[in-house]
Amino acid sequence: MSPLDGRHFRDVLGNLPTGVVAVTAVGPDRQPAGMVVGTFTSVSLDPPLVSFLAGRASKTFAKIRAAGRYCANVLAADQEHLCRRLAVSGPGKFDGVVWTSSPLGNPVLDGIVAWVDCELEKVVELGDHFLAVGRVRDLRVESPKTPLLFFRGGYGDYFSTTSLVLDRLVGW
Repeated sequence: MSPLDGRHFRDVLGNLPTGVVAVTAVGPDRQPAGMVVGTFTSVSLDPPLVSFLAGRASKTFAKIRAAGRYCANVLAADQEHLCRRLAVSGPGKFDGVVWTSSPLGNPVLDGIVAWVDCELEKVVELGDHFLAVGRVRDLRVESPKTPLLFFRGGYGDYFSTTSLVLDRLVGW
């Protein structure tokens, strides 16, 4: 079998919509750090574990790893601008970004759908990424907004057909 072309791999897998999550922490320098992932998922109910993937070259993940804890912020459909801001490298990502501290001291971003506060349980090297597994210490739904999704190279939101039918029945 010949090796897969990376672009083709991404194009095909881009047909699977993914939720957009901002993983945040306060680094050893006491400054907020954050990165955007489309790989956040539940791992286990007992004990409560979640995970995400981070590129091995990510300087932001190095800060999150050093902190030993993180908060997964489920971005809302109206937060594409925040997503794009946190997805880039370099200083100043948090300039003007409103956030409060989670119970573990991680940034909880304003306007999100939900958050999951974790202690970093395990990091596993897999290919060109790290799998970061977190033990959930606290979590909360913040708003009834729809989540931001990434699909076929672009951002959007989700409305279930059930919600649309209910809205029509109620008259919204």
